[in-house]
Amino acid sequence: MGLAPKAGRGQREAMKTVKDMVAAARAQIEEWDAAKLKAMPDAVIVDIRDVRERAKGKIPGSVHAPRGMLEFWWDPTSPYHRDVFAGPGPYVLHCASGWRSALAAATLKDMGFEVAHLRGGMSEWVESGGTVDVPDEK
Repeated sequence: MGLAPKAGRGQREAMKTVKDMVAAARAQIEEWDAAKLKAMPDAVIVDIRDVRERAKGKIPGSVHAPRGMLEFWWDPTSPYHRDVFAGPGPYVLHCASGWRSALAAATLKDMGFEVAHLRGGMSEWVESGGTVDVPDEK
């Protein structure tokens, strides 16, 4: 049994898609490209990808904060708060292609935090020639 879009009085309400949600998030957040990120050595790069994605390669010096824990780790009143998110920043979130990080940045903005996200994610970073730490094969 799947979820159906809301309907009312004989009309079917259009479902909001992920693409719609990402577009709405991008309209309210700051987007950085790889060139800007490379030019900002003090930026705290926050990788919100799944641990399996991160294990394949990461931006050197990036901090991992899985998407499912981000708000809890960021909120200083949370018992799960991480000190790395209490500094001055700037903080730049990234995922694989920029969709999840856009949604995450919008959520953190809604919570009152100033964050940006890497517009094209890890894909843009790699395509721009950005350095990637890749674990040694065992």
